[in-house]
Formats: sequence, structure tokens, C-alpha cells
Amino acid sequence: MTQTSSSPVLPAPIPAIVLVRPQMGENIGAAARAMWNFGLDHMRVVAPRDGWPSQSAVAMASGAGRLLDEAQHCADLPSALADCDFTFATTARGRDLTKPVYSPEAAMKLAAEKISAGQRVAVLFGPERAGLENEDIAQANAIVSVPVNPKFASLNLAQCVLLMSYEWMRAQGDVTHEVTEMAGTDWAKGAEVDHLARHYEERLEEAGFFYPEHKTTSMKLNLRNMWSRMPMTRADVQMLHGILRQMVRWKEKG
Repeated sequence: MTQTSSSPVLPAPIPAIVLVRPQMGENIGAAARAMWNFGLDHMRVVAPRDGWPSQSAVAMASGAGRLLDEAQHCADLPSALADCDFTFATTARGRDLTKPVYSPEAAMKLAAEKISAGQRVAVLFGPERAGLENEDIAQANAIVSVPVNPKFASLNLAQCVLLMSYEWMRAQGDVTHEVTEMAGTDWAKGAEVDHLARHYEERLEEAGFFYPEHKTTSMKLNLRNMWSRMPMTRADVQMLHGILRQMVRWKEKG
């Protein structure tokens, strides 16, 4: 693992995740995993309680061990922030400090804007016991406040890092909000749906379904509307054709 006493250098395209006086190596490792889940790989560790490097952090990091190998060890917070243009401090409590307060989503959108403009951004996370001290927050430009249950506001360090890392990925536009797995098929074309509709109309007509006669037109219209409203795949259409054919065969056998 890298130990750096001089001012670190932050790669411009991503924010630095700065863990201030973390107490447990396991939480540092879990934070590294959370970062790597969402494409962040620049960690700075400020005065960890149990020293550095940390074997317990390595064990917990699992596949994200590279982040710890490249993590920068800083003796104090000013040296960790020496190259940064803008710093966010995460906290769940009011601090009686006059600073802008952002939600995680708004903070990471702003971070993305600043980084795109060539600035260097850091996000501070405090020690597990009580979070960041006012002296730490005073060195930040803005606060990030996570909306949590006021009766139980304490977040695990790695959980908080994961939340902010996820919002960073969202700010990059890398989150797909909805997708349909097609499972080897494609969406049915209009002609295929029309053929299915006519197949059912014909068979239902033979079965006497459209009754009474004066309601036939509206019943057929509703049936057509149902088919067009349903998002069907080609496999769905083929199955529905098959169901109807089998029902007709079963009736004829009877």
C-alpha cells in the first residue's frame, strides 16, 4: 500500500473519497468495495486509528484490493485536501456552521459539473464513532446531508460511501432506470399483433362469443384495443396462437 506524506495528486475525472480518522480497517475495506462497485478508485485515508497499511482492510476489500494498494495515506486533513478546489463534507447532524447543504444527488451533480470544468473535488467521511468534527467540516466548502430517519441517523461508514458513490454514477448518466430482458425474443411487430387479433376474432365469432349482436362492434373494438395495449413479444404471440389452436382441437375432439 502507498503511504504518502506529501500532498496527494487527484486524477481530474473523479472525486477523491477521503476517510478522516477511520477507526476500523474492516470499514475501510468495505468502503473500497463500495467505491469500486460504482467506478470510483481514488481513496485517501487520513490518520487511521489502527495505522496504515491495514491487513483487515485488505481482507474486507475482496476484489477491490487495488484501491487500497493505491490509496494515499495522509497525516492530516489539510494535506489530504491540498490539491482540491472544492470539498464536500458528509454529516447527518446540524453543525451550526453557515454553509450550503446539498442532498447526495445534488452534491454529486455539482461535483460532476466542477470536475468537467477542470476542478478537483473531494468528499469527506468522518470516523465511525461520531462522524466529522466541526473543525473538519470548517475546511469543506459545502455539506452533504443524507435524508435519514431522525430517530436513527447514524450511517455505517461504508454505507455512506456506497450511497455517495451511487449518486456519482447517476450523475454520470451511467444508470439505466428501466430495462426489459428479452430472453431470446423480440417485440412483436404490428402485423403480428394484427394477425393474432384477427385469429381470435374469427374463432370467437365461430364460438358465438360476440353476443348480443348489437354489442359486437364495441366488443371487437375492446378486444383489439386490449391486444394493442399489451406489450407482447413474438414468443407471446406464438403462445397465444398455440393456446387458441389447441382449444379448438380439444373442442373438435370432444
